[in-house]
Amino acid sequence: MGNRGMEELIPLVNKLQDAFSSIGQSCHLDLPQIAVVGGQSAGKSSVLENFVGRDFLPRGSGIVTRRPLILQLIFSKTEYAEFLHCKSKKFTDFEEVRQEIEAETDRVTGTNKGISPVPINLRVYSPHVLNLTLIDLPGITKVPVGDQPPDIEYQIKDMILQFISRESSLILAVTPANMDLANSDALKLAKEVDPQGLRTIGVITKLDLMDEGTDARDVLENKLLPLRRGYIGVVNRSQKDIEGKKDIRAALAAERKFFLSHPAYRHMADRMGTPHLQKTLNQQLTNHIRESLPALRSKLQSQLLSLEKEVEEYKNFRPDDPTRKTKALLQMVQQFGVDFEKRIEGSGDQVDTLELSGGARINRIFHERFPFELVKMEFDEKDLRREISYAIKNIHGVRTGLFTPDLAFEAIVKKQVVKLKEPCLKCVDLVIQELINTVRQCTSKLSSYPRLREETERIVTTYIREREGRTKDQILLLIDIEQSYINTNHEDFIGFAKYVLFRIVAGGAVIRRGWLTINNISLMKGGSKEYWFVLTAESLSWYKDEEEKEKKYMLPLDNLKIRDVEKGFMSNKHVFAIFNTEQRNVYKDLRQIELACDSQEDVDSWKASFLRAGVYPEKDQVRTQENTFSMDPQLERQVETIRNLVDSYVAIINKSIRDLMPKTIMHLMINNTKAFIHHELLAYLYSSADQSSLMEESADQAQRRDDMLRMYHALKEALNIIGDISTSTVSTPVPPPVDDTWLQSTSSHRCARPGHPQASSPQVSVRAQPTGGRGKGARPQMVQHPACHSRGCHPA
Repeated sequence: MGNRGMEELIPLVNKLQDAFSSIGQSCHLDLPQIAVVGGQSAGKSSVLENFVGRDFLPRGSGIVTRRPLILQLIFSKTEYAEFLHCKSKKFTDFEEVRQEIEAETDRVTGTNKGISPVPINLRVYSPHVLNLTLIDLPGITKVPVGDQPPDIEYQIKDMILQFISRESSLILAVTPANMDLANSDALKLAKEVDPQGLRTIGVITKLDLMDEGTDARDVLENKLLPLRRGYIGVVNRSQKDIEGKKDIRAALAAERKFFLSHPAYRHMADRMGTPHLQKTLNQQLTNHIRESLPALRSKLQSQLLSLEKEVEEYKNFRPDDPTRKTKALLQMVQQFGVDFEKRIEGSGDQVDTLELSGGARINRIFHERFPFELVKMEFDEKDLRREISYAIKNIHGVRTGLFTPDLAFEAIVKKQVVKLKEPCLKCVDLVIQELINTVRQCTSKLSSYPRLREETERIVTTYIREREGRTKDQILLLIDIEQSYINTNHEDFIGFAKYVLFRIVAGGAVIRRGWLTINNISLMKGGSKEYWFVLTAESLSWYKDEEEKEKKYMLPLDNLKIRDVEKGFMSNKHVFAIFNTEQRNVYKDLRQIELACDSQEDVDSWKASFLRAGVYPEKDQVRTQENTFSMDPQLERQVETIRNLVDSYVAIINKSIRDLMPKTIMHLMINNTKAFIHHELLAYLYSSADQSSLMEESADQAQRRDDMLRMYHALKEALNIIGDISTSTVSTPVPPPVDDTWLQSTSSHRCARPGHPQASSPQVSVRAQPTGGRGKGARPQMVQHPACHSRGCHPA
């Protein structure tokens, strides 16, 4: 059969199969194996039990094999069985093996005849077997029963095709002798995936149940309906034998006696029967593995290379070594600090292209969300004028003021500055949330050590919360400082006249360009259309495309404001609207234009751009007070003057706060957190728990390491054994091609002569015809219809 290297190869393939299955991931290696295919109750399971010499497979009516069973037979001096899903238990009672198969099948498929493609792995050690790997597949059935879906036939065929389509699989096509071989579902499926017949072996069961006077001699001699690898006949125990607990060894002896005594089979008895089938399969699987060696070696080497880096840290692994735990703890904490800093500061490696994260989200808070929040609390024009009017009157008291009072200006400015506290504190809260999210993302690499991950998150989050208080105190202090002294000599405090001049000069500068969808303008009401928008300090224009040649409209920004709009039920767009505060139409007959973006981030970004252009959000207020504006022209002039001075000074404060807020948060919170992680986190971890408990591995990680090492060593061992195999190993060449067109023609064959009695479904029947020259036995001859001269048929 070959040298020692070849004999060890089948067990090695078994070992690889176990290693790959147990680690829960595919190694993309199609390992050579034998798939057993046949119709329901064709005798597949009986053949496998004869190999083992034990009753161990489920029995019953209907579909019994409902999950693929990967059966690994290994020659051994002792006899026992092992399941991959309960590796620690050895089964010596094969009745328990049957019960475990049934229980494991029911666990996945339920108890009412459901099926599943998830295999059960069973390994049988015995002195009565040859090394083999077989897959017992569910029998091909036509009619659903129990909970089976209506398409059960197609589901089973798809499952079978998944296994037999692989070039590395040999196909054992099992067909009972008491059915029409030309209509064998097993042979038809094999032909679909193996048209050349290079991988298909035929097995004929139930030879003892053929009608009296008939036999399958021509089939077994590969003369009728030939296959390239031929057929082997077997005789299994009958249902009566099984129920009567007939010993399999006695059944094998009876099988041997049947072939030796039957006149049609005695001349080839040495090539029939279960022992010969087992030996042939062992030889053919071994040869098949040998032919697959070059491709298998290449795949093993590529898998080994991909595992090398990951396994490197596991090679000299000792779980209880304190030195290893100390080193691992230091490395983990150091890597956590590096990952945190990269996420905050940005890095070129492993860039997330799907969404903003870490520092990029904080940057967006600083420069888009926070400015928008600042202006969102922008004072209402009428309320502000009324407050200025009250302030001037209260300062003058009973007197009539001739000049605009400075105290009114200061009082109004201070009141506006106080309003900055809320958006500033909200900005700190948003940054804290992003920092905590970033910490959680970075600790995901510590998942191998659950206690270490939990303690790291707790310590760093607690530190961030401590810094939160100091940061908020500092920000409130900044606002109090702004309130404490109103600097009217500031170089940017330009007054009303210069302010108007500044707006005129800066009006032409482009603030933003981009695509927006106008939701409520189209040929059809409720439609939408996309345009290229250009926003300046004076106007909003939209064009047909980004070339900006064909302008559709230019909208002045005077008296415009922004409001949010709920997005439509069926729309994925995020919408906001521009409207005129004086109730005028904005565009044609539209009181507002609804602009839509693909994401909320785009909406926020556009809103921030409109704020820079002086277009503020709508402020909803219910005004219960009556309008008390004085019609005194002198007071109105004073109100207008203070109004513009307040506008100018608040703009200076906003600019200062927008600049100082990111700096304060960066200094007191983010930079301090980075320094804490780099310099103090390790000490806090040591004080919170002992090193052993911190570095206690999760069960999943320990299992993964063991599986990874087992796979690594299995791959190395496989390559070593493959390297030892002699290239001159004796192997049986694949038989020459045979004319197997019968497999293609039987499904579509029709006799040409009209009125042929079997024109719709040709059948090959067997009957005994005495002929000369056959000695004691009479050779059966194949009967055909007079008009049909199909290949392989013998005239009666």
